[in-house]
Amino acid sequence: MKLSARIAAPAAALALAGLTATACAPQTSDTGAKGDEKTGTLRVWLFQEVGNKPKERVVDAAVADFEKAHKGAKVEVEYIPVETRAQRIKAAFNDPKSAPDLIEYGNTDTAGYVKDGGLADFGAEFAAWDEAKDTDPTAKQSVTVGGKIYGAPFFVGVRALYYRTDIFKDLGIEAPKSQAELISTAKKIHKKKPDLYGLAVGGAYTYGAMPFIWANGGELADDDGGTYKAAINSDKARKGIEAYTSLFGDDNCPAAKCASMGGNATVTAFASGKAAMAIGGDFSHAAVEAGSVKGAYAVVPLPGVTEGSVAPAFAGGNNIGVLKSSSHRSLAVDLMKSLTGKETQAKMFDAMGFLPTYTDVRATVAKKQPFVEPFVKTLGAGAKFVPASPGWGQIDSSLVLPTMFQEIVSGRKDVAKASDDAAKKMDAAFTDAG
Repeated sequence: MKLSARIAAPAAALALAGLTATACAPQTSDTGAKGDEKTGTLRVWLFQEVGNKPKERVVDAAVADFEKAHKGAKVEVEYIPVETRAQRIKAAFNDPKSAPDLIEYGNTDTAGYVKDGGLADFGAEFAAWDEAKDTDPTAKQSVTVGGKIYGAPFFVGVRALYYRTDIFKDLGIEAPKSQAELISTAKKIHKKKPDLYGLAVGGAYTYGAMPFIWANGGELADDDGGTYKAAINSDKARKGIEAYTSLFGDDNCPAAKCASMGGNATVTAFASGKAAMAIGGDFSHAAVEAGSVKGAYAVVPLPGVTEGSVAPAFAGGNNIGVLKSSSHRSLAVDLMKSLTGKETQAKMFDAMGFLPTYTDVRATVAKKQPFVEPFVKTLGAGAKFVPASPGWGQIDSSLVLPTMFQEIVSGRKDVAKASDDAAKKMDAAFTDAG
């Protein structure tokens, strides 16, 4: 979502918002490197941000340090559009001669890229890297497939509850402390102020809905030794689906308007003063600050089912990996460490607001920028990730979960039927992916 935070939100995506991986390209028979050259030019593909100059300055500084420490090595950085990344990266996997040495990729793309045979196993170097011991466990999970590590986390993003302090004060209410209170508060606000959504929700906002499923003990899928089976139609998952879809209707967020909304639209509704609450990311802060509610809002972790608990959030974010085809393996690994190390992540937070993946660095930036605190608390309470299967890309891109939510809120199907149908589609994708 910034990217998988961003891509994890369907933002620049997010978004993830979300990060949509497409169906896997055919794997070529031999994309492995033939050597490990210690000089020459390293090519890097990073994502082009909406405002890219601050990112470029941080990257340039990391590259300069790397080149100074590695005589005879040069680095060329290209910023590629997020929207066309899937085609370009998969083409690079199949044509090593034109491929870069390192790529930035959204964390929900990891499993698909590993299946394509494009990413190098970085496990031994990660284990020996001193800084890596402070990596957030969920961030580490996002570079792990089948017990092997395929890159280094670059940043992480999560969502929390934005709410209007002026409206809450006017109505004499406080920030909700449980999921039931969140739902009742949203409906109470809309009843008192019918021109506002109590809580802006979206039928296409997968990453806003997931915390409701997880908070009720549900899962997207169950992992049996790397083989996934859909669990979206379990009793606990259905409780979460019912809780989320109960927020669509004339008593909060009318289905006719809200069924098609994604994460960006819900945050925009809040930032423009049309909603009293919204589920937004740390990466949404700038947009909210630029909106009409500046100075009249606060953020708290999204509450879980029991009072005072935190609903598990989706851990979006981006990683950087070395391609298996790189002929500069050792240099590429050193450059990856420079681009994803603690110093660079701290600078990237200052420049772009990307949350660091190191727990100690994140604690430091939270002291500098108070707005980060609820997101750090959310991560500390235990964020979750999507199934580490290449099939997830197909599930995401074919809108299996948004379709399920929209079928329910439109009244076309009940929760049981819609979740059963979604589970069948998920299982087919998992099977196709192998």
